Amino acid sequence: MQGEALKDFLADKADDMKAQKIVTLDVQGKSSVTDYMLVCTGTSKRHVSSIADHIAIEAKKIGIEPLGMDGELEGEWVVVDMGSTMVHVMQEEHRELYQLEKLWG
Repeated sequence: MQGEALKDFLADKADDMKAQKIVTLDVQGKSSVTDYMLVCTGTSKRHVSSIADHIAIEAKKIGIEPLGMDGELEGEWVVVDMGSTMVHVMQEEHRELYQLEKLWG
């Protein structure tokens, strides 16, 4: 599973964990690292980490191993690298500060 199908799968898994304000950005041609970015918000450090962990676990269940994950111990901004899709799970204050949708939109 790659591209748009993976992006949709990951957004669905974030929604399973009640992630808020789920937005997907098509960054093909803008980024040499990935094709899509999924940005969502968690309500606490624990919620942010749980969303990211759930996404990684569910991807592994269908045979897709995350290439990396960073920030899960802090729980303020966790990035899950799924290759063609980068997942950013953030607390609201970090999402407002970094404004990834504005930067990449």
